[in-house]
Amino acid sequence: MNTDITASTKPEYPVVDRNPAFTKVVGNFSALDYMRLSTISAVSVTVGYLSGIKPGIRGPSMVTGGLIGVMGGFMYAYQNSAGRLMGFFPNDAEVARYKHKL
Repeated sequence: MNTDITASTKPEYPVVDRNPAFTKVVGNFSALDYMRLSTISAVSVTVGYLSGIKPGIRGPSMVTGGLIGVMGGFMYAYQNSAGRLMGFFPNDAEVARYKHKL
């Protein structure tokens, strides 16, 4: 069984780093990534609060929703940042920033 993802899909954009480290991916978060993370977190906190009104557990439900939102938002931002570095998403800013390393 072939588990190499690069064998099944080829990047459509210039590759900045084929296998970026965690710190490089997080350091590459754009303002849009942070906005998405914040939005997903805020919506999840709100949904958690509203879903806890009827059973009377607003606080714990809100915290749980917030934790799920933060984790989901971080994973979404991480996926977008890593995708840009690996050339799977449009990455003009990354190519300009790392052009001396290409």
